[in-house]
Parts: sequence; C-alpha cells; structure tokens
Amino acid sequence: MKIRPAATGAALLAIAFTLSACGSSESTGTGAAQPAGEAGATGGKVGIDFPRADSDFWNSYNKYIPQMASELGVDLMPPTNSQNDVAKLVANVQALSGQGAKAIVMAPQDTGAIASTLQNLENKNIPVVSVDTRPDKGKVYMVVRADNKAYGTKACEFLGEKLGGKGKVVQLMGALSSINGRDRAEAFGACMKEKFPGITVFNEPTEWEGTKAASMLQTRLEQHPDIKGVYMHAGGVHLAPTIQVLKAKNLIAPPEDPKHVFVISNDGIPQEFEAIRKGEIDATLSQPADLYAKYALFYAKAAIDGKTFQPGPTDHDSTIIQLPNGLEDQLPAPLVTKENVDDQALWGNQVK
Repeated sequence: MKIRPAATGAALLAIAFTLSACGSSESTGTGAAQPAGEAGATGGKVGIDFPRADSDFWNSYNKYIPQMASELGVDLMPPTNSQNDVAKLVANVQALSGQGAKAIVMAPQDTGAIASTLQNLENKNIPVVSVDTRPDKGKVYMVVRADNKAYGTKACEFLGEKLGGKGKVVQLMGALSSINGRDRAEAFGACMKEKFPGITVFNEPTEWEGTKAASMLQTRLEQHPDIKGVYMHAGGVHLAPTIQVLKAKNLIAPPEDPKHVFVISNDGIPQEFEAIRKGEIDATLSQPADLYAKYALFYAKAAIDGKTFQPGPTDHDSTIIQLPNGLEDQLPAPLVTKENVDDQALWGNQVK
C-alpha cells in the first residue's frame, strides 16, 4: 500500500488498521479500511442477536462468537436469541440499543421485514452488521455472507454432471422470504434450465423446517421413485430428515449402485462431513461459520472505530461488493466431497 507523505494521523491510523486486520493491498481502497471524515470512537459495546438455536450450523456460529470476541478485543454484550421470529428480533434489538450497544450484529431470517428496525438504528447512529442474510431494505454497515447464488450454481453443476444431464431432482428450498433461499433457488433453477434442460426439478419450499423437508421429500419419492438427486439448502435443518427418508426407502447405496440418490447440501457442519464419509450424502458447500463470527465482530468493531470500506478484493480470499443499501463481504464457501472431507482447514473439522 502506498502512503502519501502528507498522510494525516487519522489516515495513518486507518492504514495501520488495514495492515493488521484486512491485510495490505496494492490497490488503495479495495476491500480496505479508509479513514472516516472525523475521528471515530475508541470503542464501545457490540450487541448481537443469534437467529436461532434449532440448527447445527447456527449453534456452531453461536459458539464461535465469544471466542472471536476475545481474540478481536470486542466488548460483547450478552447475546439475545430471536428464535427465527422477526418480532423477537425487533424486540431484542430495541433492548440492545437501549442498553447502550454502539453497533449491532444480527442475522434476520425474514429479510423483508427488518427495514423499519434498520431505519430506527440508522436514526440512532447505530451501525448494523448482518450475517449470512442480506436485508432487502434498510442501511447496513456490512453484510458478512457467502455468495449464495454460487451455492445454487455449484449444486446444480454437481448434480447435473452426476446425473449425466438427465433425470429428476428435488430441491429442498429454504424460506423464499429470505434472500438466501431466493438466491440459492433462483441460481439453481437458472443453471438447470441453461445447462441441464433434460433434468426435471421439483421445488419444495420447506421454510427451513426439517419436518416439512421430510414430508415433501417422501411425497415426491412416492410420486416419482426414479428421482436421482436432492439439493438441500441447509444441512443444519435438512440433513437428518433427508437421510431418514432415504434410509426408509432403502436408497442409501454406493454411487455406482443404480439405487443411489446423489445428495448435495449447504452448510459444512461436522454432521454433513460424517455423512459424506459414510456415503449417506455426496457433497456439501461449506458455509464458513467461523469466518462469519470473526468478520461480523471485526466489522462491528471497525464501525465503532469510525472506519469505512470500499468494494474490492480483501486479503482473506473474499470480495467486498456494493449493495443498494450498503456493502457485502462475500466469503469463500468451498465444495466438500469425499476427496477433501478430511481437510483440517475446513471449519467443520475444527469443531470440538
């Protein structure tokens, strides 16, 4: 990074922050912290709301938060949990702001219903970091998220190639009120239509609920016993019921067996890795729960300290993109199969 001789003290502070936290960059301003117009606060409390406790993925994320707060020196308030209820999220956020939060981390599951809360926080000058989900409206300081359209495309390509471009697959979708559910579903459908028009896709909106996923998958298999592929939007809630249904139908078999149903998931939780090792599913896309926790708190602290960011590549293998209502740091989410499932660099292999 080039430093101008006339750099002010505030600029030098921001550059030092970038070198230590985001890494150096030859391209000034791309994915790097920039000095705010005025000196920012020296610190403050970060409020955080956990979105739910009924998902193995989110439970892992929840456990990473205190660890990352300690490593980053974040003054973390006692977390709240909105239990997949936007009304509880609104109430929790009001309580956190009333208790002195200077920045708030949240993961709204209904991304269309949080706009007024975000507006209220903006009016109070409380920056918001949204994790995993991108609010449809309302200002956010940063969204920490993986490229969810890439999830759908990668899942489509995996199943399309395994099925040789022909056959039937079931897509167990999340809630379409969530940007994640929409992104994954739309990308999967568009990819299938363009690259594998010979594959029929049955779309099942599970609302991120395992019981609905099990019921829908069972019904489809009864109607179409020749289904050969399943794409689960979220292993954290879909994995166990999907395996249960496949076992009941005697469809757990080696890939070379004609009975085999190819299954790909999203999340990268340890349970998915174990299922891959056992041959119960074939692949997953690893959502980085550890990095979600780390960079959610990193950006919350940066917001309190008065830092700003610009679109561009970062030094942690991600890209910051511009949104209509803020910025989004798109973290990497690698494909995990039997070939690399034991890679210790994957967060799912580091969970105790």
